[in-house]
Amino acid sequence: MPVSVRSVPASVHLARTLASPAMQAAVTTRCPGVAHVAGYHLGWLDVNGEPCVSSGGKALRTALALVSAQAAGADAEQGVPAAIAVELVHNFSLLHDDIIDGDIERRHQPTAWAVFGTSQAILTGNALFTAALALLLEQDCEGSRLAASSLVTASQRLLNGQAADLSFETRDDVTLPESLAMAADKTSALFNCASSIGAALVGGDHRLVSGLSEFGEHLGTAFQLIDDLRGIWGDPKTTGKPALSDLRSRKKTLPLVAAMSSGTRHAAELAALYLHPAAMSDEELHRVADLVEAAGGRRWAEEQTEVEFGAAMSTLAGLAMPEPAREALADLARFALGRDR
Repeated sequence: MPVSVRSVPASVHLARTLASPAMQAAVTTRCPGVAHVAGYHLGWLDVNGEPCVSSGGKALRTALALVSAQAAGADAEQGVPAAIAVELVHNFSLLHDDIIDGDIERRHQPTAWAVFGTSQAILTGNALFTAALALLLEQDCEGSRLAASSLVTASQRLLNGQAADLSFETRDDVTLPESLAMAADKTSALFNCASSIGAALVGGDHRLVSGLSEFGEHLGTAFQLIDDLRGIWGDPKTTGKPALSDLRSRKKTLPLVAAMSSGTRHAAELAALYLHPAAMSDEELHRVADLVEAAGGRRWAEEQTEVEFGAAMSTLAGLAMPEPAREALADLARFALGRDR
């Protein structure tokens, strides 16, 4: 798995410069009742509501949305409402995911629900979602409704993916195609939207919007594969989550399902250990990780990442857009997957 420390792309710096202040303003004005919780989750407030140095995310989806507006020939500033809307929906999903998964740490700090309670975290997520849609629908441009429709479609897929993920917890027969479909809905859908919503908002050609959606779909699947690999073998200092976190919570991630579907003797031992209802010791968790690798799950996920990344770059190469925008999208794709090339 080619991962490395990579300098932050210029488009991410631009996203933080343009979108971050606007998002703070949107949350403060549109979600006043939960602005404290939202600000804490998003990294600009501490637990007491005092301003702090941001510990927020990579602004990856925000940057994709801004560059997609540039791909349609517009200025990045015109894509700011789309970028904010995508980021608000992304964080709506994170707030709810942390509750569903019982995660108590995100971005190296306690999760919002662990600090403020489940009810406050749910309300905050809901407020961010409605604020995102309202923001898009209030834009006075021809692409406003199309951008809002794109966000709704992505959100519906995201929720379907989360529902599938939950159903997998009680099943011992999850197939690899089902797992891939779940990942596409849960993760790729929002990458699809982020990569095209800026172009949609500024009235970009429908062929460009469609092509950018396809680019984002492949990139999102590659991103999920990398995330699943890190959920087993990642360094907690990098991931912000405890070691072996996905195994500890018995998630049916893509490498795990690929390994259990391999038909090898390691797969049989893996299933017997992983599907047993008793809590696993640290020693058993490490054994599970070793079995996933021995059964081919890690290799399959790494190879599939290459397939999806290649498809994303091939799609991008075939789209008509200003060359700086194409280069920026390619750079963002590499950044998302931790690549130097």
